[in-house]
Amino acid sequence: MILSRRDLLRVGSIGVAATALPGLRAKTLVRPTKAKSVIVLWMAGGVTHHESFDPKPDAPEEIRGSLGSIPTGLPGVRFCETMPSLAKQTDSFALIRTFSPATDDHLLAQSYGLSGRKVSQGQILTEPNIGAIVSKLRGSQAGFPGYIAVPGTTRPGPPPNQLFTGGWLGSQYAPFATGGKPKNDDFTAFVKEANEDDFTKQGVTPFADLSNDRLTGRQRLRDRLDDAARKADETGVGDQYRGAFEMLLSPKVRSAFELGRETEKVRDHYGKTKIGSRCLLARRLVEAGAPFVLVDYGYDPEFGNLWDNHNAVGQNFPHICEMAKKPYHVAGMDRAFGALLGDMKARGLLDETLVLFLTDFGRTPKINKLGGRDHWGPAGSIFFAGGGTKGGQVIGGTDKIGAYPTSISYSPGDVAATMYAALGIDQETTLYNRQNQPLAMLPAGSPIPGIL
Repeated sequence: MILSRRDLLRVGSIGVAATALPGLRAKTLVRPTKAKSVIVLWMAGGVTHHESFDPKPDAPEEIRGSLGSIPTGLPGVRFCETMPSLAKQTDSFALIRTFSPATDDHLLAQSYGLSGRKVSQGQILTEPNIGAIVSKLRGSQAGFPGYIAVPGTTRPGPPPNQLFTGGWLGSQYAPFATGGKPKNDDFTAFVKEANEDDFTKQGVTPFADLSNDRLTGRQRLRDRLDDAARKADETGVGDQYRGAFEMLLSPKVRSAFELGRETEKVRDHYGKTKIGSRCLLARRLVEAGAPFVLVDYGYDPEFGNLWDNHNAVGQNFPHICEMAKKPYHVAGMDRAFGALLGDMKARGLLDETLVLFLTDFGRTPKINKLGGRDHWGPAGSIFFAGGGTKGGQVIGGTDKIGAYPTSISYSPGDVAATMYAALGIDQETTLYNRQNQPLAMLPAGSPIPGIL
């Protein structure tokens, strides 16, 4: 019996990266480091900094809005009232209030943020994500692919753009996405999703008629065809099959995706919301050995453009100050992020896991006439935690209305450089694309002083 290419695709449809293509090489210096794994909390769309980490309680009402501010664990530092959980845990993270991609364009800012590489309009889909590069340099781990996106379905647009990519490194370094195809690609309809938490049914469970014995047999046959398959397929798909088999056959890997194994108390602590479930899954995956997990929470078929809160016609949002209190918005983000950091700290995972909260940019200082805030590239807030970073500090500040930095601003390139340094990866690393051309892993950027 010969296993056809179609059969292999059926088993290996989850697309997992394993090894490099012939001709792809990397030169890198790896130093000792605390960070063994990464969680990126990717909030695509531009999280408002005024209603979260950088309120301006003394500003005019059209700037500050109707929400109050609360004290944090750091003297003189206040968060918006929507952030009680993280306000109590400021010792666990370093907050950066002067993050700036220097653009108001979603696609440019998101591609820049995901890759650390400043892009033109023509490069939005060509540059590899940071997760893809880390996967390339560090490989898979504990049976998990080198880069996982939970659920990996955010598609900014219009038209919808798939920004979770291996770019010029190759499709085998794109993330394994736990979710499937969105019900509506442009995310304009408000459609309730079923089985939001059932990640095992979204790509890591074998077909019902494919037993472990049959799967093992197919793997053995596939191994015998390995050399021939590699020669016949220059796209790297052959290596994806191996990763697919490994994931499907590993009870430990498959069980990591089963949120039903968590107690109701833990589920409630994170919040029984999409963002809560995704953060909890990220903790489970890292705890089981996954090396790089991206929590994707942005454009949503049920709630629309979660963070892109212009309140334009058709968005169906309440006023930004009311929106921020919703369990699927800033308040839910605070609950989920606070639970994640606290849970990981209690389990002894935070010291060895680099956690980064990242978004496109901030929102306009002035609330617009529709009750929303628009794109604002000059300033926004992000944070680093764990993995050898120094918590309990605020880096940078903005003016009295949260418009412009009053100190040095930091770009996505600087954020990427900080991540690579935390992982012990030399940012001077040279990578090679499919045409065997040398390319700088990070053309511009420096580690943010004081983070590590």
